[in-house]
Amino acid sequence: MRDPVTILTETDLRALMPLDLAAIDCIEDAFRALATKPVAMPPILRLDIPEPRGEVDVKTAYVPGLDHFAIKISPGFFGNPALGLPSTNGMMVVLSARTGLVHALLLDNGYLTDLRTAAAGAVAARHLARPGACVAAVLGAGMQARMQLQALALVRRLTGARIWARDPAKAAALAAEMTAALGLPVTACATVAEATSDADLIVTTTPSEQPILTADAIRPGAHITAMGSDAEHKTEIAPALLALSRYVPDRLAQTRRLGELHHAIAAGVVPTATDFPELGQIIAGLAPGRSSDSQITLADLTGTGIQDTAIATLAVSRAAAAGAGQKFTV
Repeated sequence: MRDPVTILTETDLRALMPLDLAAIDCIEDAFRALATKPVAMPPILRLDIPEPRGEVDVKTAYVPGLDHFAIKISPGFFGNPALGLPSTNGMMVVLSARTGLVHALLLDNGYLTDLRTAAAGAVAARHLARPGACVAAVLGAGMQARMQLQALALVRRLTGARIWARDPAKAAALAAEMTAALGLPVTACATVAEATSDADLIVTTTPSEQPILTADAIRPGAHITAMGSDAEHKTEIAPALLALSRYVPDRLAQTRRLGELHHAIAAGVVPTATDFPELGQIIAGLAPGRSSDSQITLADLTGTGIQDTAIATLAVSRAAAAGAGQKFTV
């Protein structure tokens, strides 16, 4: 007889899966596996729905040695805030890697995607930021801006942070919230340059379709994590800045198609066939990371299916240990 299917709600998953060092380590292990194991990870399946500024991504990966794999459905509808609704939601289906039978449904409304994305930013900072980096700048004031800053504080001893957003009121509100949450001064800034001028760690978290971060706004030695360019039409980093940086993709074939690298290639500042070591290769010691304290490093995080399988596998493991969720026989 087949095993029952476990259904976990967003409430269940938030209780089981906080943003902590274990989640960050889980995603770091996933990047390492991508560089060292015969992972099966197909290209992203993408559906655009232009009228409501909507998009749906489907991501998956099989990792040898894991008992399960996940298929994630991730919608992003960027007109939703005007309707009083969140921009992102979604779910993950977890299947047995041995039989292909459905093991669990994770009705997370996008929480696990937010979690693994924030954890990936922390992993990039852990391996690419210079020692002693302590001042952060976050561009954007949404959920991912909040979580990226929380994740950075887990891997770096932050002494302060700056926030810029197109809506100054949202930047001010998030700055006040994070000052209280992290116990350090977080300041809202009127311009990108004001936010980044003395920052060691910069994270871009917007759905921008035009570059918002340029070379003249960055000081030597800064580390940048760009995570907003997860579709062909999105870009946050000026091509000239990418060309000046130690560029590190999460998945090179993917960033050539839809990441910041895609735009630098189109602008002619980076040759199409240029090879760059991936984040997982640097984590695994197969390629060098930062070469000096003055070097600018740039992690281009477009989001990979292996991150979803990794975080989903951790979630079902914790749920089983805690006896969480509802079980249904189908």
